[in-house]
Amino acid sequence: MVTGPALAFAAGAIALWSTNAFVARYLLADHPLSLIQFLQFAGAALVFLLIRSLSSAPRPAAMRDGLVLTAIGLVGLVGTMVLQYLAFALMPVVEANLIAYTWPLMVAAAVIAGGGSRRPVMLAATAGVGFLGAALVITGGRDGTLLHGNLAGYVAALGSALCMAFYTLAIGRFAASAERVLLPSALIGCAGTFVWCLYDGVAWHAGADLLLGLYLGAGPMGLGYYFWSRAMQYDGSGKVALAGYLTPVASTVLLGFAGERLTVAAGIGGVLVVASCLALGLERQEAGTHV
Repeated sequence: MVTGPALAFAAGAIALWSTNAFVARYLLADHPLSLIQFLQFAGAALVFLLIRSLSSAPRPAAMRDGLVLTAIGLVGLVGTMVLQYLAFALMPVVEANLIAYTWPLMVAAAVIAGGGSRRPVMLAATAGVGFLGAALVITGGRDGTLLHGNLAGYVAALGSALCMAFYTLAIGRFAASAERVLLPSALIGCAGTFVWCLYDGVAWHAGADLLLGLYLGAGPMGLGYYFWSRAMQYDGSGKVALAGYLTPVASTVLLGFAGERLTVAAGIGGVLVVASCLALGLERQEAGTHV
């Protein structure tokens, strides 16, 4: 049975994640990517530090476990977010956002390859429809062009999805709190992007836009990951996980209000991506598997 806390935490995560691409689109128009990324990791690190200071969760039993969890966090947080924002900077944000949400399809492909599905043919067909949708998003460019954005942007968006798929599969093998896994990664990301800012010669000045950058870190990156982890801890049925696929729908609607538009082909592809993700979520719930 779905509990109230599970629904509340899931709704909070989805609400925050849905604003990610919308705010990113605004900031990328006038600010360097390195500055936005630094503010993100700084905001996320502050959130994870605060949560950790209030948490009584035990530390990993061995140094090896701690190193493994840090590596998983680096791929899941730093890899996912850096590649996603690189894609935002190189191609239409609305398309990058849809491609980055193909990670459930990649998880399905991994489950099929590992023989972990009771109905591999159905799962493969559903994932195939989703990948077809991603292909339509990529090749359904405007004005008759094959790719509307930079090829590197599409590669980065797919890489972001791959990192999130890896994180989703790997983190389930460890009984560790979200802040324990993600805090070291956020601190490393903060240090790395600070060096990136110095290399770019970023001009530091206070302003409302800096607060928006910190919001991206504290909100979608920090609290978003944390809320979703708590929702999964409260949810014993696996049903709440289905709500996660509302994120690309809500974020695409917000981007539409901001003036972003999809071609007909790319729009159909986006529908196929979201529909296949929802179908895979239903399959996961039925199988009783928590990814």
